[in-house]
Amino acid sequence: MTNRTETAVKKRVAIIGAGPSGLAQLRAFQSAAAKGAEIPEIVCFEKQANWGGLWNYTWRTGLDEHGEPVHGSMYRYLWSNGPKEGLEFADYSFEEHFGKQIASYPPRAVLFDYIQGRVEKAGVRDWIRFCTPVRFVKYDEASGKFTVTAHDLKKDSMYDEVFDNVIVCSGHFSTPNVPEYPGFAQFGGRVLHAHDFRDAMEFNGKDILILGSSYSAEDIGSQCWKYGAKSITVAYRNAPMGFNWPDNWKEVPALVRVDETTAYFSDGTSKKVDAIILCTGYKHHFPYLPDDLRLKTANRLAAADLYKGVAWVHNPKLFYVGMQDQWFTFNMFDAQAWWVRDAIMGRIEIPKDKAVLLADVARRVAEEDAGADAHDAIHYQGDYVKELIAETDYPSFDVDGACEAFFEWKEHKKKGIMTFRDNAYRSVITGTMAPVHHTPWKDALEDSMEAYLKN
Repeated sequence: MTNRTETAVKKRVAIIGAGPSGLAQLRAFQSAAAKGAEIPEIVCFEKQANWGGLWNYTWRTGLDEHGEPVHGSMYRYLWSNGPKEGLEFADYSFEEHFGKQIASYPPRAVLFDYIQGRVEKAGVRDWIRFCTPVRFVKYDEASGKFTVTAHDLKKDSMYDEVFDNVIVCSGHFSTPNVPEYPGFAQFGGRVLHAHDFRDAMEFNGKDILILGSSYSAEDIGSQCWKYGAKSITVAYRNAPMGFNWPDNWKEVPALVRVDETTAYFSDGTSKKVDAIILCTGYKHHFPYLPDDLRLKTANRLAAADLYKGVAWVHNPKLFYVGMQDQWFTFNMFDAQAWWVRDAIMGRIEIPKDKAVLLADVARRVAEEDAGADAHDAIHYQGDYVKELIAETDYPSFDVDGACEAFFEWKEHKKKGIMTFRDNAYRSVITGTMAPVHHTPWKDALEDSMEAYLKN
């Protein structure tokens, strides 16, 4: 009788997405349970057939096998574009996972294996319903509960379930921002967004135009260079990236138009190109959420309408994890997930006065805006991670040391944009120095885990 009563009143929590942020949230609840706490019933909805989010590589573009929009923007041969020492889990080091320290810039397969290793150890896979996208979430003021409408793709069956809290962990790097330029419809080559880029070998021997001047433009262009593109032209709207590029790489001002074979730029120059890759960013896109629950924000360090960067100010029973622009990644998701867990479990009290919540958001926006450069932005996010960790039992780690790794990384990129991955850094978790990788990045054409980890 007692057990049935306890089960009836036990909180139910829905987690949407089993990528890095969703897995961090699962690990947070499992960590509390492992310490003897009674945790809510957890249900994680994942549209893909496996966990890992963007790190779960697929060759597919456009639609998946169920007719769903493909979530992944991952491509073959991707290597981390920042040092692993800035993203290492505080409770699960690379050394624990691999049995040794590894080089600082792992390829996708290595990072996926690392992410997977922690949640396999935690034993949380049974909490996830795979091939089950969420179609809609609504909140009932009278009951104070959410109704989640989910779609079991394997059974092609829709159903509703009721939850006390919902945590949105579906990411914001999967719905592409696709601009239109005059002549795209007439262009004789391929036009694609970075979301659909899968293999740089496709562009071997070709003249490539990339639109954009941020990380995807930098990395996709570098991949194409590495795997034999004839030339790379990068068109920017505001400012060039300004690195010391190879001889066959050129940065030019904004694209104006294209014809069947040629791109024309705002400085009056032109270039014949074979393909155009749009590295034009992504949208925060939550089609399953109504207006009163849906986050609308720019891609910035201080996301709009989120108290402590995670609690929806208009209904603090709803949380978002991983919605900020990112210097820190996996360990920031952890800090957020532990904080969200403790708020849901009553260990942290969220103020009831909405004005207090909005003031917190405004302060974070103002502090980000006061920063002058990337150095300030890194410190800003590092301080945010420290703030959240201080309020939970997430293992403390040397956040300032991680910031220093990011500062070194920025300097290494200035010295050599095609050689920065050949550097090594010290783990802020174990204190161990990473080895230098056995092969310079530009010559390491094989991206498998076996090739990377060989001595």
